[in-house]
Amino acid sequence: MTRRDVALPHAYRLLNHGPTVLVSAAHAGRANVMAAAWAMPLDFDPPKVTVVIDKSSFTRRLIEASGAFALSVPCRALADATYAAGSLSGAGHADKLAACGLRSFAAQRIAAPLIEGCIAWLECRVIDGPHERHHQQAYDLFVAEVLAAQTDERVFAAGRWKPDAPAELRTLHHQAGGAFFVAGETVQARPPSA
Repeated sequence: MTRRDVALPHAYRLLNHGPTVLVSAAHAGRANVMAAAWAMPLDFDPPKVTVVIDKSSFTRRLIEASGAFALSVPCRALADATYAAGSLSGAGHADKLAACGLRSFAAQRIAAPLIEGCIAWLECRVIDGPHERHHQQAYDLFVAEVLAAQTDERVFAAGRWKPDAPAELRTLHHQAGGAFFVAGETVQARPPSA
């Protein structure tokens, strides 16, 4: 084994290979979507998530105005559209979803649209308190409670991702510069001996 130093500006890439998500929001008749690689679960009951959303993004303005957002988990089939959602600005496109080749459908509990063709969807309400507002301003970190969640049963059932999901339905994991890898095989560990 050979160990090599990693440039510190790339250190985040060693941990940042959870699934890429599409963050959508809506307010006052305007909807938008953006891609985010920095999203993760935070708690179980009630379920909470965190996502980093830069101050300059148009989606953030909609989230701050509405207090809600959706996370849609894209799959390999949406790689080009996901890259477009992370590259184009909603401020410059009256309909960024269409500009990215994406379609949406209505959420159950929030106004933000859910993205068609994805394999999982989480409807989230931003937790609004002094500590959370501080994290939003200082670190661009939003904490939210998950109000509803859905999945495509071809890829997720009985609380687990299916290892035999079709290749085009596997989750995308952003590396950098539009390069993604997709989830692969499942490895089942042996239980420890007593």
